[in-house]
Amino acid sequence: MAVPTLESLEKARRKVDQAKAQLQALEARAATLNRKADARRKIILGGLLLDAAMKDAEWEDRLNTLMKRINRDQDHKAFAGWTFQGRPADG
Repeated sequence: MAVPTLESLEKARRKVDQAKAQLQALEARAATLNRKADARRKIILGGLLLDAAMKDAEWEDRLNTLMKRINRDQDHKAFAGWTFQGRPADG
């Protein structure tokens, strides 16, 4: 094997840097896609929960129980004045 030259070392470093940048970009893209998929699942499940609560008193009770578990002020504020099926939300 030939002795590495300064030029060949620099070329190899550039390749490594490019590969690292490509890996970082792929990881960032995967994280973005995972967050979007997670948000979509939450929206769908939330819609299903609301639909079930509107059609079934037991599910409505479950939803009200879950609403009482909201602890963070900013989450609580999101439901300020919100009504469920014409009735004020507990909270």
